[in-house]
Amino acid sequence: MEFLLHQLLRGDYLSNQTPSPKIIWTSATVVSIEGLNVIRTGKLVLEDVNLEINKGEFVGIVGPNGGGKTTLLMTILGILQSSKGKVEVFGFNPYPTNFRGEIGWVSQTAANIPTKMRMTVRELITMGTVSRIEFKRWEIFSSRSKAKEKRERIENAMELTGISHLADKDISRLSGGERQRAVIGRALASDAEVLIFDEPLVNVDRSARNGILKLLDKLCHEQEKTLLLVSHDMAAIRQSAHRVVYLDGSIQYDGHPDYLPDLIDLAGLRGIQDVHQTDDQEEE
Repeated sequence: MEFLLHQLLRGDYLSNQTPSPKIIWTSATVVSIEGLNVIRTGKLVLEDVNLEINKGEFVGIVGPNGGGKTTLLMTILGILQSSKGKVEVFGFNPYPTNFRGEIGWVSQTAANIPTKMRMTVRELITMGTVSRIEFKRWEIFSSRSKAKEKRERIENAMELTGISHLADKDISRLSGGERQRAVIGRALASDAEVLIFDEPLVNVDRSARNGILKLLDKLCHEQEKTLLLVSHDMAAIRQSAHRVVYLDGSIQYDGHPDYLPDLIDLAGLRGIQDVHQTDDQEEE
């Protein structure tokens, strides 16, 4: 229970941490980033990043370890502050505004729930409907109208993710794919307009991976959600995203998946040389 309280207050289980009013956003551009620099532990991680993400887009973000993918997501979420440049989400700077109620976030560790924790799938997804303030005051359902609305969101989230039949099952008894669907359901229950996924395909088998990708596609095309997916699975990104951003400190490629450079060209973008080249070939 102590672990759960810590995670709830830290935000790994809550998608809408601040009780801000629902934003009515009519512009096509949901995320706008200009000349972004981010420094972490004294190191320049992101440099001169320029990026626009439009409503309803499915954007895949790929790149090497340490290339700044998670740092970019955390800056969009308002967890990290930029050292230079401008970041706007729904027209506001996310760092002081911190309106994560409009953004559902599934972190790399979201599905790493201790097996000894006793909680049903329904209870986990309910966490997505609770703001930090409500949790501190134990106001999970503070009024009848709000209670009904939240229960509908919970049921819809379970239906969309295909886990309604698991509603009363203990999360410790779920498979890796089922658990990942459950934490995605928790993000959906927040009624967020933008959904951010950081490596959701890790530690799931092929069948579960394909099911998750179909679910993300459904969320984008049928539910009109805006999706950002960080993954090392280049093939999965190519097959699912509308657009691919290759990030290695700065954006090296931003375009259609079909035109993403091959591995040799990507190595060239990173300045990696073929170790099998002869001295003469290097001089050429």
